[in-house]
Amino acid sequence: MYQIYFPTDLYFGAGALKELHKIKMPGKKALVVTTSGKSIKRFGYLAELEKQLKEQNVEFSLFDKILPNPTKDSIMEAASQAKAEDCDFVIGFGGGSPMDSAKVIALMATNPGDLWDYCVRGTGKGQTIQNPPLPIVCISTTAGTGSEADCSGMVNNTDTNEKFGIGDVSMFPTISVVDPELMVSVPPVQTSYQGLDAFFHCAEGYISKKANLFNEMFAITAIENVGKYLVKAYRDGSNLEAREHMAFANTLGGLVMTTGKLTSQHSLEHVMSAFHPDLPHGAGLILICRAYFGHFVRKGDESQKFINMARALGNPTADKPEDFLVVLDKLLDDCGVGQLKMSDFGITKEELPVFAHEAKKVFEQLFYNDPSLLSEEDCLKIYEESYQ
Repeated sequence: MYQIYFPTDLYFGAGALKELHKIKMPGKKALVVTTSGKSIKRFGYLAELEKQLKEQNVEFSLFDKILPNPTKDSIMEAASQAKAEDCDFVIGFGGGSPMDSAKVIALMATNPGDLWDYCVRGTGKGQTIQNPPLPIVCISTTAGTGSEADCSGMVNNTDTNEKFGIGDVSMFPTISVVDPELMVSVPPVQTSYQGLDAFFHCAEGYISKKANLFNEMFAITAIENVGKYLVKAYRDGSNLEAREHMAFANTLGGLVMTTGKLTSQHSLEHVMSAFHPDLPHGAGLILICRAYFGHFVRKGDESQKFINMARALGNPTADKPEDFLVVLDKLLDDCGVGQLKMSDFGITKEELPVFAHEAKKVFEQLFYNDPSLLSEEDCLKIYEESYQ
């Protein structure tokens, strides 16, 4: 038996942001959460959001200090601002980082103590959430994390080199808006990182032991869209058709996570970006993906599913699981990321045994979703095969 629960009111389509004034907001004053980057202002997206909120007489306070890998300290600072400014809901505006952050900011705006009090992993205290979070609105400007369709947020604790998801069903967005027009400005390399992150959500969910009929349907449909449209979006960011289909694949990836579970590829990456916060999450997954999926292909795990994914990615004649690795390799090359190296991001070979140990110790839960259980030695071998 499995349960599907998705209480979010989702608005999808080109131009959706310009229709926001028609969507009743869940409060009168928002904390608008964005990254520390400038693009959301430079391209006029923030000004459009402000215009749309004003048409509903909704005020807002801006918090624009979120990093690509959000930190606990920035979350606590934003929550303090939300309380000081009497904000009664939170808008995550941007990619996965501000949307993930909006969820945990909404949590800490209504609950006492420190964010890590509510983290159930690692050094977290695992305390029960006492009060419902503020309502959350997610407005996505990228196609990568699927954060508009799930109920948790990833956070780095830079004091302990930990990176965990903190979530609860009360943290589902009340409203999510996915507007592909906001994605045409995403640079090519970020398009690749984000699009492949969405792909890995689906590939992991598809081979996971927690896969089910619903999330397999979401996953394979998303993979088909990635296979047909990611390279087009990478090569021509203004291709609105490609952007729309990648946005669709991304939201499906969020639903894959909502209706099933990811595997340990994400555990292996999260420990890397916990130690190296400047490593983009999508890039970290790219670095290890060939060795990671290759491990299960060589073991003969989920062979038919790997064939299915190879066909969905664009090889209709695929008839063996190794064909998936060939198609994956081509996809990485066509997206300009096939030659990424760990050393490009400051990762040293001496760190790999530490990563392998920490991934198994701290991020253990996802390993039980793998087609077959990875040992610490298997993890180290995947890192070593991936290292350049």
